[in-house]
Amino acid sequence: RNFYYITMLRDPVSRYLSEWKHVQRGATWKTSLHMCDGRSPTPDELPTCYEGDDWSGVGLQEFMDCSYNLANNRQVRMLADLSLVGCYNLTFMNESERNMILLQSAKNNLKNMAFFGLTEFQRKTQYLFERTFNLKFISPFTQFNVTRASNVDIGEDVRQRIEELNFLDMQLYEYAKDLFLQRFQYSKQEEHQKNRLKRREERRLLREQRAHQWPREEAAEVAVTEDYNSQV
Repeated sequence: RNFYYITMLRDPVSRYLSEWKHVQRGATWKTSLHMCDGRSPTPDELPTCYEGDDWSGVGLQEFMDCSYNLANNRQVRMLADLSLVGCYNLTFMNESERNMILLQSAKNNLKNMAFFGLTEFQRKTQYLFERTFNLKFISPFTQFNVTRASNVDIGEDVRQRIEELNFLDMQLYEYAKDLFLQRFQYSKQEEHQKNRLKRREERRLLREQRAHQWPREEAAEVAVTEDYNSQV
């Protein structure tokens, strides 16, 4: 089979807050194997941020304070090829080189996917999806601006801290938004061009049809006149 890889990206701050609220309610990823190069990371490579069964009730400050929290830069990590940086082994290379490689890998993989959309642009995402796969959804996508993340009241200092923790995701999202809007504009222009050509062709066919009808109408009038004269 041919598989088409698609994904959805979300504003990093909103996504981070949403994951925090999800974890706060008791969500865990214990069953995730985090396989990379044929093996799962060791406890030293990927320690947990909490003791016990889950991290229920965790406060936002505590959530941000865990340096190995997988919520940090999750979108880049999940899109990048981790084998390029030694998977979860942070001693494989220095941090700045690791970050640069991860970000570039995530950008390349995103660009080469069959499709990606943005949560903040639901209608445009639907339009591009339908154009990409030549499909039509039964009903239009709905843009929900009120979410659990939007209900979290944070100060500018906290927002800045979240952006710092997700600085790779912030760069990826800006790249993705620019590419997404370019593709949307290109598809719109292509659609307008196709519609113009279609209308032009329809007008041409209509002119040809009228041109064929006029001689027949004139011939019919002459035939009637001659028949009338001969009868007289």
